[in-house]
Formats: sequence, structure tokens, C-alpha cells
Amino acid sequence: MKARVHVWVSGRVQGVFFRQATKREADSLGVKGWVRNLPDGRVEAVFEGEEDFVKMLLDFVKHGPPQAKVSKLDVTWEEPTGEFRTFSIV
Repeated sequence: MKARVHVWVSGRVQGVFFRQATKREADSLGVKGWVRNLPDGRVEAVFEGEEDFVKMLLDFVKHGPPQAKVSKLDVTWEEPTGEFRTFSIV
């Protein structure tokens, strides 16, 4: 079953290779979508793919790469659209 989640990650998540690590993990799981830094210091992302793999990627961003320190995760489940062909850093 396909799933889509929109995520906002707060904490020490910029300048710690968070986006690159998220892309690497998404690519390894076959999850599509995007990740980007926000001006307020958070990271925003959309993940879409098989539900189990989306959940695995969501688990990954709860902690992020070793240098990151995630303090808060806001998650909104959405209807999958199938709009993405790859996972990108935007």
C-alpha cells in the first residue's frame, strides 16, 4: 500500500548532513519525494512510497545522522499522489 507523509524536523538539523543522509536513506528504501532546509532552522520533507518503507524513513529522521539532534518532529499523513520520480534535495 502506498503512503505519503509530510514532515517538519526541529533541532540541530542543519549543517549536519541531515538532508544528504535522508536522501541516501530514501534512495536505499526506494522512497520518493524531497527534503529541504527552512529559514527558521528546521528541515521539511515529503516522503512517498510503500507504507513500510515510508515508516522506516520516518523512523530514520526521528534521530537523523550522528551529528544531528532532533528535538521535535511534526508529521502529517497525506494521500499519495504519485508525483515524484526520485528523491531530491531542494
